[in-house]
Amino acid sequence: MAELTYDTLMDDGNYLGSERARMENQVILNELERKKKARNIAVPTDDNRVRARLREIGEPITLFGERPADRRDRLIYVLSQIKHARGDDGMQVDESSDESEDEEEESEFYTPGSLELLEARRKIAEYSLPRAQKRVAQQLIDSKMELGRIVDIRKKVFGEVKKFAILGSQIGDERPISQVRFSPNNEILVTGSWSGTVKLWNVPACTPVRSLRGHSDRVGGVAWHPQATLNQSPDSVNLVSGAADCNLHLWSLNSESPLSVLKGHQERVCRVAFHPSGDYVASASYDTSWRLWDVATSQELLLQEGHSREVYSIEFQNDGALVASGGLDAIGRVWDLRTGRTAMVLDGHVQGIYSVAFSPNGYQIATGAGDDTIRIWDMRSLKSLYTIPGHTSNISDVRFFQANDLFFKKPQTPEPTSPDVNGDTGANESAVSSRSDTPKLDKPEAGSPTFTPEEEWSYRSGLFFASGGYDGYVKLWSADDWQLLRTLTTDSGKVMSVDISSNGHMIAAGTYNRNYQLYSDLE
Repeated sequence: MAELTYDTLMDDGNYLGSERARMENQVILNELERKKKARNIAVPTDDNRVRARLREIGEPITLFGERPADRRDRLIYVLSQIKHARGDDGMQVDESSDESEDEEEESEFYTPGSLELLEARRKIAEYSLPRAQKRVAQQLIDSKMELGRIVDIRKKVFGEVKKFAILGSQIGDERPISQVRFSPNNEILVTGSWSGTVKLWNVPACTPVRSLRGHSDRVGGVAWHPQATLNQSPDSVNLVSGAADCNLHLWSLNSESPLSVLKGHQERVCRVAFHPSGDYVASASYDTSWRLWDVATSQELLLQEGHSREVYSIEFQNDGALVASGGLDAIGRVWDLRTGRTAMVLDGHVQGIYSVAFSPNGYQIATGAGDDTIRIWDMRSLKSLYTIPGHTSNISDVRFFQANDLFFKKPQTPEPTSPDVNGDTGANESAVSSRSDTPKLDKPEAGSPTFTPEEEWSYRSGLFFASGGYDGYVKLWSADDWQLLRTLTTDSGKVMSVDISSNGHMIAAGTYNRNYQLYSDLE
């Protein structure tokens, strides 16, 4: 299969070439048109009038657990369906609506963007398309895997996850640790604290490497460059941090002062994230916006609004095409960086969203919120798949296991014994080969795995995730049936942040009582 690029995508004449695809596209367009017309339907705002109107058209006046706002939305949906079935082009205004209600006409509008933003969108498209093609191709292979192999892989992976236990605890700062993140090579842990200090630690030894001082207020988020500690020069940008002083700092590994300071936010910066390409940084802020920055030029490319309250969390999809933001308005949004449009609205939490994470599969998202729940969202169906009552207090962080192929270790096969001067391979080997119970090469041993190491490593990525909460626990969950696998205790009442190493063997948790803790599945 030829690699999918921006240019070949533009020249692809087979897009929507089949009759079935055209029909499916027409159905989508019809539904969008129906929703557009439905916005022009005026319905009562008074709940009693809404109930009466539902009774008139023969619909249930209320459903189990339905709120007044949901009931009004249902009335709009039913009226739009009725008018669409009648073929009415114009939407008749409901006579029972409140005449004093002012209806604002919703229309699409655009804001001017810079040429630098246009070029960044093109680069992001060129970067994300081949990665998305590779991911989908691997998912197609995984979908053809036998059920028995999948069951065996799950047993093995979940068995290892259940072995996680405390490895060590270290006082990290004089104030609470707001965020922890493993470096790409899993040898360094970075911590950001409320003292405004960013610290680097050797793991699992828990010995300090360097303290990075530059912020004058609480550090809200830290993030590693995707190639940091791998092939990125230590003198280049390897880290980004955001703090309550409204600034972002770009750090190298060889200096205690920032390489660059990014200024633009009007309120405190919470979470930050590196784009998978390493060329861009996103930051979420209390000024109700998130922003996109160019790392090379330290220039602000995009100021994105869309939340009615503070934006707390931000995260990129692995392909690099999408970014998700979570706000204290209890709403999450998924944005397409290539077009600037909203791809999905994550509406379901009743308290602020403190964490958002993309699954490695590219289409599922996990959000943790102040309503003590984790919600799993599916971008294919544009709805919430599952709600996990994860903790008994605020959920501060959610992180999927993201496997890095650099840490895949293929089991070594035993080398054949060299023959001696007489041409024999040895008496012991002859004795073993002469035994009748020696397994043949074409028949696997009983109880041996039915999957290859490559299949296991590929399927392992995204198979489980971790969450941290203000109840003082770190919990590990399966990412296919969303069941609890392991509960890890901390010595604090609040877990502020959690992370999983890319080799899958360590978990770190930053806590409110100024320390961080490491867990390992290695005995």
